[in-house]
Amino acid sequence: MNVNVNPVHFTADQKLVEFVNKKVVKLDQYFDGIISADVLMKVDKPESPKNKVVELKLSIPSRDYLFAEKHADSFEEALDLAVDAVKKQLGKFKEKLKTK
Repeated sequence: MNVNVNPVHFTADQKLVEFVNKKVVKLDQYFDGIISADVLMKVDKPESPKNKVVELKLSIPSRDYLFAEKHADSFEEALDLAVDAVKKQLGKFKEKLKTK
């Protein structure tokens, strides 16, 4: 799986990029056919709480993509929430494939 990390208006340190890669690559356990993952990270209104935004977009065959956007106090927490949301979507997608 190809993982693209796109920080918007800031430079992500290597530790954060490695964390993103580690978390997103684990999604292969739930579905083998993931083509690529795009992770967009941005800060929304710096003075407000829960201002870190992570958008996770998975490209899968026979369907365009799965998408999750989550807000949290840190990028790591937002990524965890987005990965959990996409796991649920992958589970539902696999069930649909089984019924066909």
